[in-house]
Amino acid sequence: MKKLICLGTILFAACLGASAQVPEGQPATSNVRGAEYPRIHPDLRVTFQIKAPSAQKVEVTPGGGANGLGKGPFEMQRSPDGTWSATVGPVQPGFHYYWLLVDGFPANDPSSETYFGWGRQSSGVEVPDAALDFYDAREVPHGDVRIHWYRSGTTGQTRRVYVYTPPGYDADTGRRYPVLYLQHGAGESERGWTAQGRANFILDNLIAAGKAEPMIVVMENGYAVKTGAVSGAGGRGNEAFGEVVIKDLIPEIDKSYRTRSDREHRAIAGLSMGGGQALMVGLGNLDKFASIGVFSGAGGRNLDVKTAFNGVFADAGAFNKRVPLLWIGCGTEDNLIYAGSRVLHEALEKAGIRHVWSEGPGLHDWQVWRKHLHEFAQCVFKSNAKR
Repeated sequence: MKKLICLGTILFAACLGASAQVPEGQPATSNVRGAEYPRIHPDLRVTFQIKAPSAQKVEVTPGGGANGLGKGPFEMQRSPDGTWSATVGPVQPGFHYYWLLVDGFPANDPSSETYFGWGRQSSGVEVPDAALDFYDAREVPHGDVRIHWYRSGTTGQTRRVYVYTPPGYDADTGRRYPVLYLQHGAGESERGWTAQGRANFILDNLIAAGKAEPMIVVMENGYAVKTGAVSGAGGRGNEAFGEVVIKDLIPEIDKSYRTRSDREHRAIAGLSMGGGQALMVGLGNLDKFASIGVFSGAGGRNLDVKTAFNGVFADAGAFNKRVPLLWIGCGTEDNLIYAGSRVLHEALEKAGIRHVWSEGPGLHDWQVWRKHLHEFAQCVFKSNAKR
């Protein structure tokens, strides 16, 4: 009887192997629970798959038409049972937006989590980077990401802000912390730096390693218009953001959290649109902010350093004494921003304005901005880290 059972098991396994091969690679960590696709292959090719028996044509479209996945759309192939598949790449490591075109209609992939990007809820795929793990969830003490609602007098609306509090915040009630105001890019939201950027894990890991000061990180929505104004009418819909930060957000955070509320312990940074906002708000309010970080968000092709930003750079000595950290970075493959960012860097260098310049391979994408935050967080608040 034992021999028959063993023989049956062997035959069953052989039949299973012949009819159901295990697909290559691993499901993306950005998939919804239990979804096998998108699937990441060892050589960083990515296979997308969806069942749509009634569809006539299905394509995969990278966010914006081109990103680290390549230039799309990528046409999917139909199997007899109505399953559509496409394999692309090898692709670049990192997080990439995408969506599907089903008979010309843009639709999110039901197998993927969704993220707010390109002004809409979009699918996203996380492609691992064998060389980097600083944004992974490690076995270290973790901070909390809190959702904080408050009323803005500037917009007349209730606004949502994401707030990272460092490990031990609730346990050590006598301690106060510096604050970093950290902004997302155009078409994204206050959720971006944690959902796409993994800012909380980046900070957790740096703090655990003693490489960054424990800090509160405030992530607001970069879009704001004044009460009675029409959102986007003649602008981008972000024209009142600076006023929200100064008049509403900073007082709310200082009231609600154990902050160090002097300018030396307050910084502002951001990516792309948020980097431009960091420059405008930070340089325009140096009584409130001492440090500024610009991630793929600086433009300076026609910049006159002496008159830019209301002449804040006119006296290099005074600026250098007042601003301990002006940090500017950009990916060298970023066709949107790199040239202008480098011009700004060179102009500041020529004028004697002390700043950090960081460049390296990369597109206009989250993998670059994760690296930027990782570098910036190790520099900010270092000169005034006393408890």
